[in-house]
Amino acid sequence: MTYKKFNDTVVFEKWAAIEIDTIDTIPDGMGSYSLSGGIYAVFIHRGPVSTFNKTASYIYGTWLSNSEYEIDDRDHFEILADKYYGPQHPKSEEEVWVPIKNKKNNS
Repeated sequence: MTYKKFNDTVVFEKWAAIEIDTIDTIPDGMGSYSLSGGIYAVFIHRGPVSTFNKTASYIYGTWLSNSEYEIDDRDHFEILADKYYGPQHPKSEEEVWVPIKNKKNNS
């Protein structure tokens, strides 16, 4: 799947995770996962999940097309924090982290 083909019917895998300080003690039934470092563009999606396609269209269409960056082959993730009130809540906010790299460094 390319990001230019992202739409409401695209199927992708989603995980739930929590940031921890150490992986010394992991509860039974859970595992560890480390994100690789790098540059991320961070966006705020406001509103219910049903309107996320507008945020994604802006990120992968408008913003990315007009930036000096391209998608890097690393994990994309979202942070649901204090202002996340649930998937249908009109005032929910979530951070959308998109891995990027400079186009000039990859020519």
